[in-house]
Amino acid sequence: QVQLVESGGGLVQAGGSLRLSCAASGRTFGNYAMGWFRQAPGKDRECVAAINWIGTITYYVDSVKGRFTISRDNAKNTVHLQMNSLKPNDTAVYYCAARSGSGVASSVPSTYGYWGQGTQVTVSS
Repeated sequence: QVQLVESGGGLVQAGGSLRLSCAASGRTFGNYAMGWFRQAPGKDRECVAAINWIGTITYYVDSVKGRFTISRDNAKNTVHLQMNSLKPNDTAVYYCAARSGSGVASSVPSTYGYWGQGTQVTVSS
């Protein structure tokens, strides 16, 4: 079992930055690939970024490439999402997720078995 707790969301103006953090507890963090997902009202949950167990493989959805960076610190059981140049359509609830099969930075929500409660990110224009 893995427990995930997100933090760092909030309200920011367009062009601003936020850094989301996800703290994991439970089983060995390094055994899991990690992902950040978001869901806006009326929309499907989408993978924003994902990272494999050691941080050598990453995935980014096209809309955030060059603006967002995912990273992890296995010694501290944390994964981060640095979000720069935020836009109003980045507004959503952001979720941290963990999956076994740690070598793959999957973008598919159904492959993740553990989810945090989410943190709201609101970008004003």
